[in-house]
This record gives sequence, C-alpha cells and structure tokens, in this order.
Amino acid sequence: MAGKTLYIVVPCYNEEEALPRTSEVMANKLRELVRGGKVSEDSRVLLVDDGSRDSTWTMIKSMCERSPVFSGIALSRNRGHQAALLAGLMTARGRADVTISLDADLQDDVGAMDAMMDAFLDGCDIVYGARSSRDSDNFLKRATATGYYRLLRALGCDIVFNHADYRLMSARALDALSQYGESDLFLRGIVPMIGFKTATVEYERAERAEGESKYTLRKMLKLASDGVLSLSLAPARLILGAGLVMLLFALGLLAAALAGRDDARQWRLIAASVWGAGGIVTLALGVVGEYAGRAYLESKRRPRYNISDFAGLSAPDLRARSGADDAR
Repeated sequence: MAGKTLYIVVPCYNEEEALPRTSEVMANKLRELVRGGKVSEDSRVLLVDDGSRDSTWTMIKSMCERSPVFSGIALSRNRGHQAALLAGLMTARGRADVTISLDADLQDDVGAMDAMMDAFLDGCDIVYGARSSRDSDNFLKRATATGYYRLLRALGCDIVFNHADYRLMSARALDALSQYGESDLFLRGIVPMIGFKTATVEYERAERAEGESKYTLRKMLKLASDGVLSLSLAPARLILGAGLVMLLFALGLLAAALAGRDDARQWRLIAASVWGAGGIVTLALGVVGEYAGRAYLESKRRPRYNISDFAGLSAPDLRARSGADDAR
C-alpha cells in the first residue's frame, strides 16, 4: 500500500499570523513522508479558509501559486470549525487515498503522522490522535474536559478520550462519513460510529505556535452542546425520570402539609412543591424544545457550507461546492 496519496486537511480561520510557520511545517512533513515512501508525490496540504476576515485566503492562494504542495478552498462565509473541516475532507474525497486532519495552530504534533501512516498501512481505516496527558492545562480546563468526556460516555456516546480532530481517515472511511447528513456536526462523535478497523496514536500537545486561539468560550460551549444533543436522547430521558421523581416528591410534600397543624409550614411545603414541579416542567420543555428545534432545522436540508473559491484544485461539481451529499 506504499505510495498512497495523502491530503493533510487544515481548517483555518483568521490565521494570518500562524500560516507562514504552519505551512512550512506541514510542507516539510509531507516531503518527509514522500521521501520515506509512505505517500506519493501527488500528496497535498489542503488549507480550508473558513470565511476569514483577515488575509488568510490571500496567503493561501499565494502559497498555492508558489508550490504545488499546497491546495486551498475558501468557504463563502464563516461556518465554524466542524463545517470547515468537513468541507476539506469532502473536497479530498475522491482525490486522496487517505487524509489526516489537524488544526493550524501546530499544537498537534505533526511527528505523530508517521505512526498514523504506519497504522494505516497495517490496515486501519481510522487512526485517532489522542493527547497522552493534560498536564499542560490548568485545573479548570482539565477538570471540565475530563468531566465532559465522562458525561458523553455516561450518555452512551462512543467517544475517544482526549481526542479532538487530529485523525487519519482512509478513502472508504470518507465515503462512509459522507452518508451522515447532520447539520449540527460533531465529528469526534460521528466518526466512531463509522466502524472499520481503528487505532489510537498518543502524542504530547504543545503550546500554540503563533497568534491567539480563535476558539472562544461561546464556540466551545456550542460544540459541547452539539456533542450531547446530536448524539444522544439520554438528556430527554433523564429529564423524564427526574420529572417523575419530582412529581412523587411534590405529592409527598403536599400530603405532609395537609396532615400537619402549622399553617405557615403547610403553605411553605405547598409552595416548595409547586415551584419544584414548575421548575422541572420548564426544564423538560426546554430540552424537548431544543430537540424539536434541531429536528426542524435538519428537515430543511440546508447545505452545511458553500465553497466560493478554489486554489491549486480543479472545481468539482456543484454538490461539493454546497456541502450536499448522497445522504441528502
């Protein structure tokens, strides 16, 4: 299987500060893999501009003009990290035998690509890059990340601990991924659903090389909620169970209040039961409403992204431009 075509897919959003260093590191790594006979000379670094407001796309086009190692696509507007990543993977689909995706901040160790390719050549279709430890994180970040992974596991989601979006996917894994039509993307939860033979490669995560992280708290919370609500019905079922418990508790409080002789105490118990029941009902309606709203948006079958420009690539048909796939 030596000499397979590899596309390294790198989502970029306002990365003009990081791109010079990132492009150099990615290009050198790709050339190293070519010299080692693990990938073919047709391999590319595919840079995906996620509607950046700075000069990121101009820089990508310039890189593509100077070197055939680079290719690029630009989304028509900012669609978020997961949509940009999917756009890159679906653009590489049909062109590459294997893809490796990672962020532009160089926090993911590119040296782990050698072990990933070795696992691919041994027959794995999906190889996850996972952090070997979180010692570099502060206590709050480490605690929330670990708690979130455990929550997803408890809700029945198949997810790889300490894995973000640094992963290798074979051509047939990409074909399988294209059949998943969710609008609310959470790829680190969807990819394990594909199956096939997998492996995990651990690496030490470094500090960001240049610039500042574009992943704000709001975006992280949105991704976290997508992970829970798009992969599991457990929250709604937990609310149902909690509602039943609260109802029984409220009935017990009501019975105690009616049996007592202290009028003030009775009214306090009644009020507590009413407010408790009202709170759980409101919370339940909120969860159900969230699921209903997501189902409504999914029913519209809107494209997950639109590609406005290509660099170093021939433009495919309209379906690839709009993020549509066979599942839609």
